[in-house]
Amino acid sequence: MSQPNILILMVDQLNGTLFPDGPADWLHAPNLKKLAARSTRFKNAYTASPLCAPGRAAFMSGQLPSATGVYDNAAEFGADIPTYAHHLRRAGYHTCLSGKMHFAGPDQLHGYEERLTTDIYPSDFGWTPNWAEPDAKVTFQDMQNVLETGPCARSLQIDYDDETAYRAKQWLYDQAREPEGRPFMLTVSFTSPHDPYVALPEFWDMYDENEIDLPEVPPLDPADMDAHSARIHEHYSIGKATVTDDIIRRTRHGYYASISYIDAKVAELIQTLERAGLADDTIVIFASDHGDMMGERGLYYKKSFFEWSLRVPLIFHAPARYQPRRFADPVSLVDMLATFVDIAGGKPTDILDTEGMSLDAAARGSRMEERTIAAEFLAEGVFEPTFMLRNNRYKFFYSETDPPLLYDILDDPQERNNLAASPDHAETVRSFNAM
Repeated sequence: MSQPNILILMVDQLNGTLFPDGPADWLHAPNLKKLAARSTRFKNAYTASPLCAPGRAAFMSGQLPSATGVYDNAAEFGADIPTYAHHLRRAGYHTCLSGKMHFAGPDQLHGYEERLTTDIYPSDFGWTPNWAEPDAKVTFQDMQNVLETGPCARSLQIDYDDETAYRAKQWLYDQAREPEGRPFMLTVSFTSPHDPYVALPEFWDMYDENEIDLPEVPPLDPADMDAHSARIHEHYSIGKATVTDDIIRRTRHGYYASISYIDAKVAELIQTLERAGLADDTIVIFASDHGDMMGERGLYYKKSFFEWSLRVPLIFHAPARYQPRRFADPVSLVDMLATFVDIAGGKPTDILDTEGMSLDAAARGSRMEERTIAAEFLAEGVFEPTFMLRNNRYKFFYSETDPPLLYDILDDPQERNNLAASPDHAETVRSFNAM
């Protein structure tokens, strides 16, 4: 495979802590488990921003939100910013998108030659937060989607994802019928398992609600929360809802059932590759744009740097190129642009602007130099830029308005013990502050 085809399977709001080495054992996701078992799994992969549009723009451009200017869900993704789609077209690839990428602004392609569906969210600037009123509600999300979940016959989200998969499968068959003599990159981007947490009955019924887990870190009293968490708690009006254990289990039930729905879509697309005779020449990448807190620490949805919100699954599958293995060092979705350039035969060092580095050699089994990755957030719920730094051991939260947070992720994976004020960790804090 001198220039292999690339199939990117992207999902929305799928928490990477559920994928420590492929899907968790208790998830009904047999197809993702089979895929992961034959793939390189990046255990500690992180989004560059825990929100849809900023995270996806960083994924495509290899740059952080402060460089792209895509800092919230209504910020324009500039047409002059090179993406992996531009780079792959330059390398001779036919580039195509089916599904969601949450582009705000007039450019709805960003390097893709064709797009098979519209987006599910508006491309205008109607979601711009009202920064002039710091206390105003600037989100369409509240606790309604947590309180109202269950099985459903259809939903807008399911209709959209069904169309996304259908059109992608037809496009793959078209590639097999009339090969162009050049490789392709197809991105298939689903909106599930993003809230609302509803699912078709056949996926809902895979789970016994009495066996659904409760959060490992229980809800904290808002008075005892760090400033970072307290803002998110207020932002989503969490304190105004009465959330019982039964409600948490039911919400997680819907979320897990949506993951099982995605698992079925992955199976359809892999089967299409096989039937079309494309499987041996195609690298499959499975990833999410960010995670979901799912009640951990008493928080919900995203917009947080805690693991459930920030960490994402990342799987590379290509038996002829990658042997099954797990890679534990932290990596970022900003690494994907350089990775795709590398796969296509280009030189990642020739990329003018990227925060990332190619993961191709790591996926093949090479060691990477120890490094620190970053994430940024400036959108609804905060009024000063917030930052995260993560190295092999520690995670650091920083904002001009908040006391810092420091967690030893190796010894404290649930992020219970803030070490930022500890004299024993003063040098670590100083080092992160300098960065």
